Amino acid sequence: QVQLVESGGGLVQPGGSLTLSCVASVTIFGNYTVAWYRQAPDKQRELVARIPAGGMEDYPDCVKGRFRISRDNAKKMVTLQMNSLKLEDTAVYYCNSNSGPYDYWGQGTQVTVSS
Repeated sequence: QVQLVESGGGLVQPGGSLTLSCVASVTIFGNYTVAWYRQAPDKQRELVARIPAGGMEDYPDCVKGRFRISRDNAKKMVTLQMNSLKLEDTAVYYCNSNSGPYDYWGQGTQVTVSS
C-alpha cells in the first residue's frame, strides 16, 4: 500500500519560514507528479506547488516567490520551503503524488501562522 508521510508543520510568526517534507513509498517515484495542496477551515483544497516528473515547477500567484517545491527522486521525497509566511497561509498542508490513475495523498500537516 502506497503511503505519503508529511512532516514539518507547526506554529510560526508572520514573516517566518517553515519547511515541509513528504516521503513516499511509491515504487517509481520519479514517474510521478508531486504537489502540495492546502485546505483552510471552510475553504476548498487548493494547489500551492507542483513539480511534474522532469518538468518545471508551478505555483499559484498567492505563493509565487515565497514558496519553493523540490524533489529528490532517489530519496522519494518532496519538500516545500515556505518563506515570508502570512496569516492567510494557515491551513492543513497535504502532499500528493499522481501518475495517471494512481493518485495518493498524505494525512496532512498543520501550518499555523500567528503572532
